[in-house]
Amino acid sequence: MDKIPMTAAGYEALEVELRQRQAVERPRIIQAITEARGHGDLSENAEYHAAKETQSLNEGRIAELEDKISRAEVIDVSKLSGDTITFGATVTLVDEDTDEQRKFQIVGETEADAKAGKISITSPIARALIGKKKGASVEVMTPKAPKGYEVLKIDWI
Repeated sequence: MDKIPMTAAGYEALEVELRQRQAVERPRIIQAITEARGHGDLSENAEYHAAKETQSLNEGRIAELEDKISRAEVIDVSKLSGDTITFGATVTLVDEDTDEQRKFQIVGETEADAKAGKISITSPIARALIGKKKGASVEVMTPKAPKGYEVLKIDWI
């Protein structure tokens, strides 16, 4: 059973979703099943089958969340420091072709959100950045062509 690295914020988000699904969604779905049963013949009851399908999906997600939470390795980013890029670092990069600056935080897979500037530790760009220092040039393989970046800044927020 492999540990899943994540930040404290990512861990909290999983717990919030788990509580929501257990305390709110599960009872709502059970109520929908109960109401659909009251409509008669279950073999031709679309509402009943839809509610059962929703229940199955919800229970599957609950099991997935419980697994991730049990295997979580929470890393407190505020206690990290240094001049080498590792998990949790917030990195400011400049595109060597366009001079466009981008800022990313390297986080666990479960909390990655590229639009919010959070990239997974397993993403190609994060793998290329790990171990690098300020001023380093990094080449990242993209679907179109290799892309070059320079590391401008490393923060531990």
